[in-house]
Amino acid sequence: MTVKTAVVIQHVMFEDMGTFAAPLEQRGYRISYLQAGVDDLEPAAGADLLAVLGGPIAVYEQDRYPFLAAELQTLRARLDKSRPTLGICLGAQLMAAALDARVYPGPVKEIGWEALTLTERGKASPLAALDGSSGSMFHWHGDTFDLPPDATLLASTSHCKNQVFALGRHGLAFQCHPEFDAVRLEQWLIGHACELAGAGADLELLRRDSRQHGPRLALQGRRTFSAWLDQCMA
Repeated sequence: MTVKTAVVIQHVMFEDMGTFAAPLEQRGYRISYLQAGVDDLEPAAGADLLAVLGGPIAVYEQDRYPFLAAELQTLRARLDKSRPTLGICLGAQLMAAALDARVYPGPVKEIGWEALTLTERGKASPLAALDGSSGSMFHWHGDTFDLPPDATLLASTSHCKNQVFALGRHGLAFQCHPEFDAVRLEQWLIGHACELAGAGADLELLRRDSRQHGPRLALQGRRTFSAWLDQCMA
């Protein structure tokens, strides 16, 4: 099997490819991580797949986190060349900004579980497996974005219209967390303890809902990601 490269830009150590790692490995990808703000992003330019993950900072805080400019530049270059690119949470917001869309604080902080509502285009896409009628989705974000020009809206929630968008066959951006591995919830609760306290989040509710919905999301997420990989690599 030919070895392909999947480069992942990571902002916090406990947010990784989660349940999405297995579909990559099954398709012969070698996964390597770059630490945002520390590592040179040059390997991301030529990777067969680039994934940019979440983190507790904002796209519009480049004065505080100058390394975000390099991530935006890397994303613009890949998207301009129609190279396979995945964004999750902050990664999706960076993709939107790289495509000249506005990123800004959302109406509420979405932390917890809520089903996705797929658009008609979403139902006909790899996202079909994530339809809200058959499961729920894990959310953890405060910011949102406008739909970029030429992007296709695939899914929404009650508080966030632009949850998931596609750019052609090569770009996919999730404001939510389909890669979430509920077995590792406590890492998220520890790592985001200050944010959770500030939001007044109910930790026991998060634990209960994660036990209920996590196993199904793991299956649905892998199915969705596998379908998208097969589509964009065809």
